Amino acid sequence: MPLSIPSPSPEWSSFTLGPFTIHAYALCILAGIIAATVMTSRRLTQRGGEPGVVLDIILWAVPLGIVGARFYHVLTHPGDYFYEGADPLEVFAIWNGGNAIFGALLGGAVGAFIGCRMAGVRFWSFADALAPGMLVAQALGRLGNWFNHELFGLPTTLPWGLQIESTNQAFPLGLPADTLFHPMFLYEMIWNFLGVAVILLLERKLTLRWGKAFGVYLIWYGVGRSFFESIRVDPSEIFLGIRTNIWAAFAAILLGIILIAVQTRRHTGVEVSPYVPGREWKGSDAEVESDEFDSDSEDHGDEAATPAESDDVAATSTSNSRL
Repeated sequence: MPLSIPSPSPEWSSFTLGPFTIHAYALCILAGIIAATVMTSRRLTQRGGEPGVVLDIILWAVPLGIVGARFYHVLTHPGDYFYEGADPLEVFAIWNGGNAIFGALLGGAVGAFIGCRMAGVRFWSFADALAPGMLVAQALGRLGNWFNHELFGLPTTLPWGLQIESTNQAFPLGLPADTLFHPMFLYEMIWNFLGVAVILLLERKLTLRWGKAFGVYLIWYGVGRSFFESIRVDPSEIFLGIRTNIWAAFAAILLGIILIAVQTRRHTGVEVSPYVPGREWKGSDAEVESDEFDSDSEDHGDEAATPAESDDVAATSTSNSRL
């Protein structure tokens, strides 16, 4: 159809640079990581974090997130990797595509928790700062699926249908070669960018701290993903008649709701510092003043920050713990 979306030619999926092969899929993921890092760093700094402290955290979160994304995908698509004559090394061939965001969330959360503990940053403060950046990263990463000609949806007659070559291994058998498919990458990109706007708007109207912004992210992404996953044609493990990733999306929604409810009840005051007590950064750019700690300490229970008893007791700067 005249307005259909063409898939990029194979020449666009990768190119050589000296002895290296650079994949467009990897560049999309890298662009997403950079965008999320910049956005999270600015948001955390505005809340009193040391400029650059996010780098201390993502050095743990990104590698573990990538490992988690790959192995979650492999475990939920075992037929693609475990069969007679299969190359076992293909499990590690991340450059060929196949990464699951739910695995990235699990692995990245472990890495972020480790990084936050080392940097003295509250885990939920980091998660809130990260929330909109995660959606930006996922949107840019989805563009990589377009370059890889993968993860398209059911056949469609809509004018914006995606062109997929009939020689594609995922092309459904029995369909005409000119069949168009729902452009899942585009749907999810649009949904994720809308989610960024929703989180930023809610932050202006409500107090989304103590992990509540991340809870909104989980709900928003889970709702969208549960729908998008239902119209995909690529094979996946089925549990009780439902794709495993849809169950994961339902779990994300439930976790987001629980997180918001629990944190709303547990923390009635404002979050005065993104640092755990005793690890506050007292640099020239820090926005948190001691009188704020005094006025809000009763609202935070055992997590409330207290001012230093003397000027000689300086908070440990995260720069001393950089890896």
